[in-house]
Amino acid sequence: MSTLETNAIGKYSGNNVSVDDSLNLKSYTTTQRNALTSVAGDTIYNSTTNKPQYYDGSAWQDMVNPSFTANYLVIAGGGSGGQGGGGGGAGGFRTSSGTSGGGGSAESSLLLTNDGTSTFSVTVGAGGTGNATPEAGSNSIFSSITSVGGGQGGENGNNAGNGGSGGGAGHASSTKTPGVGTSLQGFSGGTNNTSSPYSPGGGGGAGAAGGNASGSASGAGGAGVASTITGSSVTRAGGGGGGATTYGASAGAGGTGGGGAGGSATATNGTANTGGGGGGTRENVNTSGNGGSGIVILRFATADATITVGAGLTSSSATDGSDTVVTFTAGTGTVSFA
Repeated sequence: MSTLETNAIGKYSGNNVSVDDSLNLKSYTTTQRNALTSVAGDTIYNSTTNKPQYYDGSAWQDMVNPSFTANYLVIAGGGSGGQGGGGGGAGGFRTSSGTSGGGGSAESSLLLTNDGTSTFSVTVGAGGTGNATPEAGSNSIFSSITSVGGGQGGENGNNAGNGGSGGGAGHASSTKTPGVGTSLQGFSGGTNNTSSPYSPGGGGGAGAAGGNASGSASGAGGAGVASTITGSSVTRAGGGGGGATTYGASAGAGGTGGGGAGGSATATNGTANTGGGGGGTRENVNTSGNGGSGIVILRFATADATITVGAGLTSSSATDGSDTVVTFTAGTGTVSFA
């Protein structure tokens, strides 16, 4: 039989019971708890796990807030290179684990619910398609975090697109505007050379601005940013290199981290799942480089949660020490945690 011990009992108005000091639950180790003859509603403090627990009639359950902390890396799709033009800008780069794009510091980790029913949206942005009308990359999303798709490289005579990182200015005999990067996600594209051979600029990267054209050299793509969220250092979100021209300009190199190199007849695509920008190509050639697709990576303590991935998403899971690392490489859908 349970025994109630108290120093004093006083009358309290109303139909409530009050305690003028903290309520101290009886402590048991896990072994001692398991030896109890328990009924639904019994409540203890487990001194082995340092958590209050209750018995639901069949098992002991933790009385804890159903939430946990997760780190993330969200990179958008890269922009395509321009025809006769600049390199594509890299996708926006946001992370709570290390340096963000555009010179930003680490963002705050996310507090997620692991009640088994709350869902969180995931989208892996596609890279822009390189052709006669270059395209910007698509946004990548996890929950409240959105990274902006990279801007397309400038076409022959046209300005470049803004984005996570901006596209490089295109081939022209007049100054063309390079694309502007998004604050704390990526950098702007490089400028074009307005004198023959009219070389275009490189696309901006998450870690550096696109290279400006200089003389006969088209601008190189801006460098990406390294992340160790998976346990290994990987550089992603480099800008695309500016294209060659029929007037003698040489193509620019792709930025480190998946940026595609510029070309003459054919440019290089940004690398898949890096958000790298596509390389620009020579004017009147419809084969500028595609932007690389983006990526979403989550990292959380394995003991804190188990993830369920919904339909429409391509993902893989690995462990690194005491953490689970989940990598999403394509699709749109939702996830939940328990």
